[in-house]
Amino acid sequence: MFGTDLLERRSKPERIADQAWQHLVSAVSSAGDNVRDTARSARRNGSGLADDAGDLVGSAAETARRRALLAFDALAGRRPALPWTLLIGAALVGAAVGWAAGSAARAAGGRGDRDADDIEFVDVDRPDSPVGLDG
Repeated sequence: MFGTDLLERRSKPERIADQAWQHLVSAVSSAGDNVRDTARSARRNGSGLADDAGDLVGSAAETARRRALLAFDALAGRRPALPWTLLIGAALVGAAVGWAAGSAARAAGGRGDRDADDIEFVDVDRPDSPVGLDG
């Protein structure tokens, strides 16, 4: 009884502040549950994102490192090295294409000679030729 009498004697702002405090405590406790659930799901989803971000940062760092070394060499007056692997690879590809083209040309030339032997030529200047000019 004594406690209820004290609550009734408080001013309106005190009662509103007390209610607001109770709502705040309730919201914080329910938010704590939501934060824990959100943290769990973020941890599950974040691990994949962290891996992707790590790969992206790693490749960006590697590119930055390579560019920095090239810039340092340029400032030092050193010329970049020739890309020997690219040059050798291009030469090998060119040799393979040339060999394939040569083989195809020889094969086509060999067939053409056999077909030329089968052709019968007619001399139109001879009078006893099967094809006459008088027609």
